[in-house]
Amino acid sequence: MIQEINDDNFEKIVFESNKPVLVDFWAPWCAPCRTLSAILEDIFTEYIGKALVVKLNVDNNPKTSSQYGIRSIPTMFFFKNGEKKDMHIGVASKEDIIKKLEALI
Repeated sequence: MIQEINDDNFEKIVFESNKPVLVDFWAPWCAPCRTLSAILEDIFTEYIGKALVVKLNVDNNPKTSSQYGIRSIPTMFFFKNGEKKDMHIGVASKEDIIKKLEALI
């Protein structure tokens, strides 16, 4: 199951990871977020040990959401070595998400 992160542990988890990190900015009321969630669960399972997939609820974590200028959800950020390398706004196909992750591995 994908780990939920928050304003308090975002930097520790994302910036200190030695693997690429996909952060899904989402909210429970967002229908496209639920669609994306099923795709990300598959990717999470397939990429255990190679990449980290985490979720941040924008409603409960306004500090991080604001810091990264999240205006539309779902939004995915792709980090490597604590640096944002790529992003995608909206639902994406599993193949497109994997391409972005693979580019960072």
